[in-house]
Amino acid sequence: MKIVLPDKSSRELPAESTGFDLAKDIGPGLAKSAIAVVVDGIQKDLNDVLKDKSEVSIITIDSKEGIDIMRHTLTAQVLAKAVKNLYPESKLAIGPTIENGFYYDVECSEAISLDDLDKIEREMHKIIKSESSITKKLLSKKEALKVFKSLDESYKEEIINESDQEDDFQLYYQDDDFVDLCRGPHLPSLGFIGSFKLTKVSGAYWKGDANNKMLTRIYGTAWNTDKDLNKYLNTLEEAEKRDHRKLGKEMDLFHFQDEAPGMVFWHPDGWTIYRNLRNFVRSRLQDSGYIEVNTPQVIDRKLWEASGHWDKYRENMFITEVDEEHANEKRINALKPMNCPGHVQIYNQGIKSYKDLPLKYAEFGLCHRYEPSGTMHGLMRVRAFTQDDGHIFCTENQIESETGLFIEFLSSLYADLGFKDFDIKLSTRPEMRVGTDEIWDKAEEALEAAIKNLGYPYRIDEGDGAFYGPKLDFVLTDAIGREWQCGTFQLDFNLAERLDAQYVGEDGKKHHPVMIHRAVLGSFERFIGILIENYAGKFPFWLAPQQVVIASIISDVNDYSVEIMNLLKKQGIRAEVDLRNEKISYKVREHSSKKVPIILAIGKNEMNDKTVSIRRIGSKDTNVLQLEDAINEIVKENKI
Repeated sequence: MKIVLPDKSSRELPAESTGFDLAKDIGPGLAKSAIAVVVDGIQKDLNDVLKDKSEVSIITIDSKEGIDIMRHTLTAQVLAKAVKNLYPESKLAIGPTIENGFYYDVECSEAISLDDLDKIEREMHKIIKSESSITKKLLSKKEALKVFKSLDESYKEEIINESDQEDDFQLYYQDDDFVDLCRGPHLPSLGFIGSFKLTKVSGAYWKGDANNKMLTRIYGTAWNTDKDLNKYLNTLEEAEKRDHRKLGKEMDLFHFQDEAPGMVFWHPDGWTIYRNLRNFVRSRLQDSGYIEVNTPQVIDRKLWEASGHWDKYRENMFITEVDEEHANEKRINALKPMNCPGHVQIYNQGIKSYKDLPLKYAEFGLCHRYEPSGTMHGLMRVRAFTQDDGHIFCTENQIESETGLFIEFLSSLYADLGFKDFDIKLSTRPEMRVGTDEIWDKAEEALEAAIKNLGYPYRIDEGDGAFYGPKLDFVLTDAIGREWQCGTFQLDFNLAERLDAQYVGEDGKKHHPVMIHRAVLGSFERFIGILIENYAGKFPFWLAPQQVVIASIISDVNDYSVEIMNLLKKQGIRAEVDLRNEKISYKVREHSSKKVPIILAIGKNEMNDKTVSIRRIGSKDTNVLQLEDAINEIVKENKI
């Protein structure tokens, strides 16, 4: 039997050889670390029999795929068994892997709480200590149903009954005393399992449907070593401290309430951050040749039908109906979920020539999208948000140069916001899309050629493009190593044609422009949430809502404190005074908790000497400067 390896070399093996046989044939070291195989692009169990002339690669326990398989085995074969051992009457539902971990949904007559996780973990360690082998059996639908009916596992029966297949249901056994239905693959034995920790418990409806039974969802994380596990747990702990919802409340920046789900109530300091960020972006846009525009919030469905949004995006749109005053009919409108059709309407006013291109429109456009209530998460996922949106109308020959200019623009803006590095993903055509395959071929080839020719590294994300075109997504890494997809650059050969946008070319004929949808921050709301967490609330001085607080030590210096405040305000510094009859230590503590960058403590000595005592956030030291020198230093610090 001939097996083709990833480097296109081949191995001759006896008939009925498995993935483990192949690993042994390559070398004992590989056989020791092998846990699964990829056969013709599909992950398989290590002991599955290989087919002649198949392309096979070995998955090892220390690879990304290997860790995911280890997590999968941990949830389906260890967590599930531990729950059944401790709660024999429980019923198992599903147990997939997620980013950095896993969960299992179970129905249990006893309430499982955070206090029970230690007990479940101990049971899991006992199971792992056995280093049991895991074996797989392929059963028919009838046979699989019989197995789970005998075990009274109704959720497994439901999964099997709803499946279209009749054979090859994969049942994984552990020493013949535990079985679970699973897509696999799994580890060949529990001896490969590394370090893990159960993290939380929550409720989850079966199949995500509120009409179904509420199940208990047990979450965990797993890594190859204790070191990796502890590093991740420390990151979780740090992330909890930086949670923008917690800091937003402490710093009095914003709130949410039930009367407007997923929509932000910005408080004065939060709105100050928002305005400063918007002004910063606006200035950069003007310097880069963008023309700022504004388009309506509510637009008739006819335009959304013409653009393709009505068919492809309607379930995420807020729909409004109004009775027309002079017609016996209802007019159906939608709150705009995006700004692009409106920008095309502006472009279409008047005749455009190739000499006018590229034409760049920008809008701080308020958009509304319906997000299910269970997916909303503070500022990170909302129903009403503002984009730093922009659309570039250009010719095909200008795609590469505009791609380069945008990446330069984005790089500079991110750097000023504290993000020096980013990754680029090239996202290709999704299953649900508009336009012909020929148009998509053309758009994908043009965008990939542009990014290649510019020399930027990128990775391909198959099927994650916008419904109208392929895109580049720009992924930031924050201060604690988390990734955030923010900027986007989407190449669209469809919308201009659908909405009949044209320009007169050099040949005197009419052509449809290429339309580039682009954003750097994306949603202002989400980006502010990212900034809060990245800086742990300690914003760069120029962006901080309150930059300086002048705190009096005794009431005799109140007038001098107010004088300092007024001098700073004249220089454009956001300064406030705290003249309350409180101890200076209390004032410093309170303003530090609100992450005020600079606190000026003013006593009699400072007033008499015309000095200030400067205390910076995060430092216990104070620095005494002459008032004029202090103001000059603070003003200089206010530059981006």
